[in-house]
Amino acid sequence: MPKPTLLALLLAAAVAPVFASDVVRHKIPGSDFPISAAVEVPAGKTLVFLSGVVPPVADAKAAKGSLEAYGDTKTQTIGVLTSIDKQLKGMGLAMGDVVKMQVFLVGDPAKGGKMDFAGFMAGYTQFFGTKEQPTLPSRSAMQVAALAAPGFLVEIEVTAVRP
Repeated sequence: MPKPTLLALLLAAAVAPVFASDVVRHKIPGSDFPISAAVEVPAGKTLVFLSGVVPPVADAKAAKGSLEAYGDTKTQTIGVLTSIDKQLKGMGLAMGDVVKMQVFLVGDPAKGGKMDFAGFMAGYTQFFGTKEQPTLPSRSAMQVAALAAPGFLVEIEVTAVRP
């Protein structure tokens, strides 16, 4: 084999792992909390930003726009994450491709106006950190004064990376 060809092959082999590297998810030290402390996305990957997703109607018999129509925080979280999962699948992605999540929670009147973080986590852990889907995004969760409809307690936006 001519030296220039051999040199080109060696250089390509040395550079290839850089371009083939995967997303790196850093665990929270000393914790089993189901989020990543940080996520690194290598150069050359495509990021997909999903707009905020709000809950679907859970009870069509309830008054339109009411809390009863959408359910409690857990119900709304499951509805929102199910919608996100469906949207990602339609784009050839999966929940395991999510690298960043921002969660907006409205205070639940049944909880004295405080966000129901436990209810959110009960829904969230059905989608992330499971045996079937163990990858964890970095995540922020915050209480907000209100969302677009009076009955919404949950809105979630995500960023995914195309593998």
